[in-house]
Amino acid sequence: MKNNTEKFNWQAVVARYAYPDTWRSIWQVLNSVAPFIALWYLAYRSIEVSYWLTLLLVIPTAGFMTRIFIIFHDCCHGSFFKSQLANDRLGMMLGIILLTPYFEWKHDHAIHHATAGDLDRRGIGDVYTMTVDEYVAAPWYKKIGYRIMRNPLILFTIGATIVFTVTHRFWRFASGRRERNSVVWTNIALLAFVSAIMLQIGWQAFVLVELPLLLMACGAGVWLFYVQHNFDPTYWERHSDWQFFNAGMDGSSFYKLPKVLQWFSGNIGFHHIHHLSPRIPNYKLEECHNANPDFQIEPLTLRDSLKSLFFRLWDEKQKMLVGWEAVKRHRRRAM
Repeated sequence: MKNNTEKFNWQAVVARYAYPDTWRSIWQVLNSVAPFIALWYLAYRSIEVSYWLTLLLVIPTAGFMTRIFIIFHDCCHGSFFKSQLANDRLGMMLGIILLTPYFEWKHDHAIHHATAGDLDRRGIGDVYTMTVDEYVAAPWYKKIGYRIMRNPLILFTIGATIVFTVTHRFWRFASGRRERNSVVWTNIALLAFVSAIMLQIGWQAFVLVELPLLLMACGAGVWLFYVQHNFDPTYWERHSDWQFFNAGMDGSSFYKLPKVLQWFSGNIGFHHIHHLSPRIPNYKLEECHNANPDFQIEPLTLRDSLKSLFFRLWDEKQKMLVGWEAVKRHRRRAM
């Protein structure tokens, strides 16, 4: 255990940073959305020159799209503007760019924050993780599906893109009326928006820019979401033993990225602090971290984070993430 709630009044500490600065929020919208639109247009025009140039321009465009998602994400938490109406309106508009229904994602993400690290409440708003015992006991078809889903070559490419382009077009069975309406109106707005662009530039040009953009941006976004909770050592407990503070500090990483990647990812690497207080806007997470030694946990470096590519299951006995070799060990012990 890295920390415990009795060491300090952590709620009072994070509360000092849990308010937005309107001018900083507006500036972040300007320096994220405007470059994204400009680069998307340049990528389209570059098709006439060389498609290799188009793919080169798509890389920073994907970076800005990832940054826009962090703004969208802050709006979902009500942390980007003081007005909830302003958060909701900006979030709904950005959701069209991001192919993500605002209220549906907001609801699911709130569940993620309330259940992260809880083994008995998995499956909504997270990258699903099975325990070793659950996997061994699962029927063959579920094992195949899980192996495909957890394969990095699928999870961070086609799988991530399918989530945003296909899965987000539907609501969950348990979704409320506002969430269902969010999906419907986002789909209608997307249809109108994409149709208008295609009428102007043609469907081929649109696909040549948008497809590689989505592959890169969705892959990067899912990777960030995945690695912030799938690292060693992390935190998972059954609900009876689960604690919110420990889930934040021990089950969410401090992903220390190079400054340029930290900027494009909107400081989301300070994920442990974000989970303690999602009301802190992204541009204050680093400040909160640097000013409070109790929050300065061991960082997860870019190199060390690559180990997360090999984590597949949670071993309840060892309390650690493991690879497929754990299944073989389990079977040998059972023989």
